[in-house]
Amino acid sequence: MNLQGKTAIVTGGGRDIGRACALKLAEQGARVVINYFASSAGAEQVVKDIEAAGGSAIAVQGDLNKAESAEALVATALETFGSVDILVNNAGGLIARKTLAEMSMDHWHAVMNLNLTSTVTMIKACLPHMSKGAIVNVASQAGRDGGGGGAVAYATSKGAVMTLTRGLAKELGPDIRVNALCPGMIDTDFHNIFTKDEARRNVEAATPLKRQGTPEDVANLVAYLASDDAAFLTGTNVDINGGLLFS
Repeated sequence: MNLQGKTAIVTGGGRDIGRACALKLAEQGARVVINYFASSAGAEQVVKDIEAAGGSAIAVQGDLNKAESAEALVATALETFGSVDILVNNAGGLIARKTLAEMSMDHWHAVMNLNLTSTVTMIKACLPHMSKGAIVNVASQAGRDGGGGGAVAYATSKGAVMTLTRGLAKELGPDIRVNALCPGMIDTDFHNIFTKDEARRNVEAATPLKRQGTPEDVANLVAYLASDDAAFLTGTNVDINGGLLFS
């Protein structure tokens, strides 16, 4: 997975999966632009870690629900590194567990914007500057199975990301490959905040590999999908869940 000479943008890159992706892409030789919304300390630490290992990286704040923020992020990447070759759309989240009956439409739109609109906005900002390259979207197992309790908005948004991935693979090929991955239970703050410990232990027990995934597990797959080693893969939504769900 040689990414020498390529520039990668990683959204939500200040912690957890985004952090691991930024570090892995840099390890493979990419110059990395780390977007963050609120995790400034985390993003700056990732930059320091990459630079300490001999790589190149910058951190850029931005609210990717806004087209002007996405365009400014891409402009900074071009000004600093001269190209955009890889886009990893990792920004997203659950916000809160709410059933459809109890959620407001403001909550629905906030979840859709966070997970789906931000992905579309970033892709639109990058496309004029990507003659060739790879886009990797972070969807979710929830997009396949509907998610856990109170996650219907999140699951729907991630299912839409999966469909977006398929459609764009047709629209942007052959020069730009578009793939997504569907993580199951990964040991991140997402589950620290939204999933009870007992539920996590039950999932581990039901998983053939008998553990939760790590951000590094996910980052390894992201780096592969972003590389020329995956040159004949596009439009895929790859499960990474330890065998918990077979699609």
